[in-house]
Amino acid sequence: MRHVFVLAALGALASSSGVVAQEISIARGELISITSGCHDCHTAGYNESGGKIDPEAALRGVPLGWQGPWGTTYAVNLRDEIKEMDEEAFVKYAKTFIAKPPMPFYNMHAMPESDLRSLYRYIKSLGAPGDPMPEALPPGETPRTPYIVMAPPIMPQ
Repeated sequence: MRHVFVLAALGALASSSGVVAQEISIARGELISITSGCHDCHTAGYNESGGKIDPEAALRGVPLGWQGPWGTTYAVNLRDEIKEMDEEAFVKYAKTFIAKPPMPFYNMHAMPESDLRSLYRYIKSLGAPGDPMPEALPPGETPRTPYIVMAPPIMPQ
């Protein structure tokens, strides 16, 4: 009898966690933005604060460049990036866009649609978009902003 109770409890827990995963809400979008690392690159001061989200800076991008063989890229202002998109357009965009390093665009492609919808609602809830970040630069062009070089060292022979 005890085993039946334990199995029933585990089943209830599994089904309730499945419901949470399907929930579409701003709160879930905020959680997704944290656990998926969006703020790590797209929110100024996030890493330096130990993971505290400044609502004014949240997902407005960072003008620190990431330079490698692909050129120099920037963590875009996500509020600005999606300001003209409705939820359907965002889901389609998130499932198909391709970006240069270090953006792991393939992680967005793998997200369930409910997570993308929640993320969209969270980004939209943050308010005015603010200014766009610098445009990506081609290889060989020197950035006018601070940047980090992401290239393997040349190994001695």
